[in-house]
Amino acid sequence: MIKMIRTPESNFIGLPGYPYRPNYVDVQGGRMHYVDEGSGEIILCLHGEPSWSYLYRKMIPILSKHYRVIAPDFFGFGQSDKFVRAKDYSFNMHYQTLIRFIEKTKLKDITLVVQDWGGLIGLSVLGKHPELFKRVVIMNTSLPIGNRKMPLAFRLWRAFAKYAPVFPIGKILQRGTYSKLDKATIAAYEAPFPDKRFKAGPRVWPSLVPMKSSDQGVRQMKRAREVLKTWNKPAFVLFSANDPITKGADKWFRKNIPTAKDEPEIIIQRAGHFLQEDQGKKIAEHIHEFIQRSLARERGEKVESE
Repeated sequence: MIKMIRTPESNFIGLPGYPYRPNYVDVQGGRMHYVDEGSGEIILCLHGEPSWSYLYRKMIPILSKHYRVIAPDFFGFGQSDKFVRAKDYSFNMHYQTLIRFIEKTKLKDITLVVQDWGGLIGLSVLGKHPELFKRVVIMNTSLPIGNRKMPLAFRLWRAFAKYAPVFPIGKILQRGTYSKLDKATIAAYEAPFPDKRFKAGPRVWPSLVPMKSSDQGVRQMKRAREVLKTWNKPAFVLFSANDPITKGADKWFRKNIPTAKDEPEIIIQRAGHFLQEDQGKKIAEHIHEFIQRSLARERGEKVESE
C-alpha cells in the first residue's frame, strides 16, 4: 500500500500574506489542496520546486479582484498529501493528478500560469487537452525532451537535491530569489515540511526532469511543443533577468508560439528563479493587462501592442 502523510493544518495558521481559506479535493487516492479566490474567468497558477501555492500570495489579491484564481499544491508540497517514498513520485503521477484535479474542479476556459515544474506538468496537460485552455502565461520554465545537456547550475542543483544530507527548503528559496527573504517568509516556505519524512517530493523532483529521450515525460512534452507551435490562442512569455536555471529558455517559446509574437517582450528585472516572490505584484499587473488585451481582441478592438 502506498503511504501518504499529511502536514498538520496548524502549520499553516498565521502565515504572513496568506489568509486564504483552504480548499480540498480527493484525487488519485490523496487529498489535494488549492486556493480558490475571486470570480470570473479562471486563472490556474501552478508552482514548481520546492515551493507551493504560497509562492503566488502576492499575485492572488490583485488578480482575484477581476478573475477566479486557482492555485493548487502538487502532491508532496504545501497543504496537499505527501508520499513518504521517493519512488512513488513520477512525472506520470503529477501529470495524471493535474488532469484529475481539473476534471474534479470542473475547470474550463482556463488561463494557465506556469513556472518551473508547473510548466513541465501544466504545458504537458495543455498539450493533451488544449480544449480546456483559453490562454497561457509561461514563466521561467522549459519543455526538456532529453536532447540537450542541462546547464551546470541545474546539474549541480539536481545532485544537491538527491545527495545532500540536509535539504533546507527556506534557504533554497532564498538562493532562488533576487530579494532577501525575512525569517517569517522562509518559515512559511518550510511550513509544509516539518521533518525529513515530508520532503521526498521536493527531493526527487529535480531527478524527474528528462535527461535522455527515453525518460518519462518526453512524449508528453514533445506533444506540448507541437501543440504550442500551432497555438492560435493568446500566449504571454514572461521570464526574469536573474535566473541561471532557465536563462535563454524563453527564446524557444517566443520563437515557436505564433501568438506569443502578438505580446510585448517583457523581461522582469530584479527577479530570480522565483520571480513571483521577487516581483509578484508587477507580474500580476502584467497578466491582468495581457488578459484585457486578449479580451479586446475578441471584441475586435485594436490594442496598443499591435
